[in-house]
Amino acid sequence: MKHLDDSGFADFDLPVEVLRTLSGLGVREPFPIQAATLPDALEGRDVLGRGRTGSGKTLAFGLPLLTRTAGRRAEPKQPLALVLVPTRELAQQVTQALAPYAEALRLRMATVVGGMSIGRQIAELREGAEVVVATPGRLHDLIERKACRLGRVRTTVLDEADQMCDMGFLPQVVDVLDQVHPDGQRMLFSATLDRDVDQLVSRYLHDPVVHSVDPSAGTVSTMEHHVLVVHGPDRYAVTTEIAARDGRVVLFLDTKHAVDQLTRHLRANGVHAGALHSGKSQPQRTRTLAQFKEGRISALVATNVAARGLHVDDLDLVVNVDPATDPKDYLHRAGRTARAGESGRVVTLVPGGRRREASQVLAEAGIEPTVTKVRSGEAELSRITGAKAPSGTPLDGGPAARPKNTNAPFRGLGTTKDPSRGGGGKSRKSGEARKLAEARKAALVRRNG
Repeated sequence: MKHLDDSGFADFDLPVEVLRTLSGLGVREPFPIQAATLPDALEGRDVLGRGRTGSGKTLAFGLPLLTRTAGRRAEPKQPLALVLVPTRELAQQVTQALAPYAEALRLRMATVVGGMSIGRQIAELREGAEVVVATPGRLHDLIERKACRLGRVRTTVLDEADQMCDMGFLPQVVDVLDQVHPDGQRMLFSATLDRDVDQLVSRYLHDPVVHSVDPSAGTVSTMEHHVLVVHGPDRYAVTTEIAARDGRVVLFLDTKHAVDQLTRHLRANGVHAGALHSGKSQPQRTRTLAQFKEGRISALVATNVAARGLHVDDLDLVVNVDPATDPKDYLHRAGRTARAGESGRVVTLVPGGRRREASQVLAEAGIEPTVTKVRSGEAELSRITGAKAPSGTPLDGGPAARPKNTNAPFRGLGTTKDPSRGGGGKSRKSGEARKLAEARKAALVRRNG
């Protein structure tokens, strides 16, 4: 039996049920953001927390929110506490992280996000939920349908407030904050405090206590940043070898189309890859994330939908196949690795002609990367990323893609206009693809006499 007083959390005014759950889950010592914010948050103070994702913010706001809600019972459609987050994935992650503590305190939680059955969410709210974790769009829809009323919400958390503003949710966030109990507690967590976030802070937080812990992904001492300068057409061969490494990797691209194409290519080469973007249904996205966390998928190919909130244990490599064009995007992509004190590497693939552009973005993000010229099949690429030759055995049937070391761009990914970028031009077919097309044509001619 573990002793509750052995835990670093025993110093805080937390219910014994919470301490017991922390101990049972092996959560022994608070992270810096938790140690800094818990006393003030438990007292009901408004809190402004600056901290990158992965610094332990969920328990920093979640434990006080649950503790201060415990013992109260929600009326139908009238939650008592609200956590507002920018993405469905983060909403589900927050719910999963807080569920054991909510259960210990006999609090009911509801997750309110788009892409899932709104009827089921309406039913959950009608039955009564003390704590709601929501994305702004779906919460707005439920309020419009009179399925949710916020007047009894006494504790409101805005997590990743800067991203909610970046995604255009500021009007919905303001609408929510205008409806919650005016004398309630507000906690706002954000990696940056730019103009829109500052507007929320000055308007809705009353005499907030400010805690800034580990504010930038770029300052993490356990994170290495690399720029790999690649010959344009070789970029996709380099990407495939990195994706075939031992261990998990997240690969970021700019568009849904490029994500799907690269995922198909990787799977055709024997890499256990999965695609994540906003064009996938929520059940698909949930299933892909679960497979990645369980290790059944080793390469997660994603748009920026995965750049915030995604937490995977032991993820030590993030690759920007398409370089980030905004410093904040870079830092949030980078924040998927080196989480909770672990080490990690962030690699950006840059064609020679785009070095200046990429360098400017990294400089604005406060990053001084190590710059290395690489080619597919080279030892230096393997040293930095763990890259290795893929098996070449297709996972989904059909022929394998052509050998890895060719200098032509992968079928469907490169263009005649600019082979270093996906889309925008006529696709070059490999010799193998042409032979396959000719064979099919000859077979059709023979069959038709």
